[in-house]
Amino acid sequence: MSRPVRVRFAPSPTGKLHIGGARTALFNWAYARRHQGAFLLRIEDTDPGRSTKEFERAILEGLSWLGIDWDEGPDIGGPCGPYRQSERYPRYREVAQKLIESGHAYWCFCSSARLDALREKQAANKERQVYDKLCSTIPVDEAARRRAAGEPAVIRARVPNGKTRFLDHIRGDVEFANEEVDEWVMVRSDGSPTYNFCVVCDDVDMRISHVFRGEEHLVNTPKQVLLYRALGLEAPEFGHLPLMLGSDGKKLSKRTGDTALQDYQDAGYPKAAVVNFLCLQGWALDGTTGLFSVDQLVAHFEIKDVQKAGAVFDLEKFRWMAGEYIRRETPEHLADLCAPFVVAAGLTTADDLAARRAWFVEVIKSEQERIHTYAEFATRVAYLFARDEDVPYSDDAQKASRKQANASATLREYSAWLAPRLASRAPSAELRDATKAWIAERQLKIPALFQPLRCALTGLAGGPDLFDVMGLLGAEHTLARIARGAERLAAS
Repeated sequence: MSRPVRVRFAPSPTGKLHIGGARTALFNWAYARRHQGAFLLRIEDTDPGRSTKEFERAILEGLSWLGIDWDEGPDIGGPCGPYRQSERYPRYREVAQKLIESGHAYWCFCSSARLDALREKQAANKERQVYDKLCSTIPVDEAARRRAAGEPAVIRARVPNGKTRFLDHIRGDVEFANEEVDEWVMVRSDGSPTYNFCVVCDDVDMRISHVFRGEEHLVNTPKQVLLYRALGLEAPEFGHLPLMLGSDGKKLSKRTGDTALQDYQDAGYPKAAVVNFLCLQGWALDGTTGLFSVDQLVAHFEIKDVQKAGAVFDLEKFRWMAGEYIRRETPEHLADLCAPFVVAAGLTTADDLAARRAWFVEVIKSEQERIHTYAEFATRVAYLFARDEDVPYSDDAQKASRKQANASATLREYSAWLAPRLASRAPSAELRDATKAWIAERQLKIPALFQPLRCALTGLAGGPDLFDVMGLLGAEHTLARIARGAERLAAS
């Protein structure tokens, strides 16, 4: 194909942006940027009962969050608009009339009752459930008279005999026998157009050169190719992306992983990790490199390199990748990324974090090697923002503490020993060594102190170095928590 590269992403605003749709958008965008082409955004909102402006806005925001920009679209316009299907109805009526006049479409007056009976009969005979073309021979003038008399009708596409072939950039040569293609409804009786009709009209008017979309659309492609031929136009080139599968090998669902991009945004996955991982769902940079940048994606992406087989959405690998990107950040930048999640969790205010910026960066350093998402960070450091008397104790932390004999007495004795050393601001390393010596002098095992101490200070069974925690809490809060911990453990 010699025409300029023009690709599109055409979501329906009937829900949040699906994670598979986000991958489709990324692949189209990367292809356009790789080939100095245009990336278009089109909103397919012909389902007024389910389409909302809120979902449309969420889709645009989600794409922008990923770093995807578009050259033409509903918000910025362009030479081939409008870019919302709901604004293109006059064009659909025009093309439908043209196809009727050329004999490539016809009016169908079959009632719902007749069509239901036809399907039941075909099902009973174990036949393919397709329209039997009863109305395909009605003369044009008769159809016009019946329409003028107010008889309801739909417009159906006329499917010729033969086969429909097209080249798929991912699957190679694809062929469908036309007898397997139903004479489908292009326009409903209320005048509303259907998907396969709209998408061809839009792609024609928007001069789309390549259509890259999910595998589930493969069955629609012969209908669309035939429609292009009926209009006397060249069809775009196609590529059908593999399904995204859950860990069970089945189509990704809420049971095996969140299915909306916003779910991962809300969970605090780093944007770079989301982009990187989505690109690995059917494509690879070189077969060995796991982490790569958007610039590397654009420099190397080719649709022919996308695999045919379904791509497994491995959530554990995704979390690992997210953690790797977090560890690449500077603590200062990571503090900016995590702060909104701390505020959203109700732990403190943005003003408080700004006022204690240096302290908060130290908190970031204490957890950076352990966390995988920004939201996970907020959960792990919640103890630092709790009132000393209200630190929640996890079941694991309490259980580990109760296993230690005389835990409450040990905490009280240690607190008395610790207080003057905290007052003198002994360095963490010095305090750690001295504490171990204190434990050895009393012929205790390290868990006898450390497990109830960690429970008292953080309420958790694991986490950062205890002496780093003391530094973050400060002497006053450290001693108050140990005292409260001794009371709570004694009571339990």
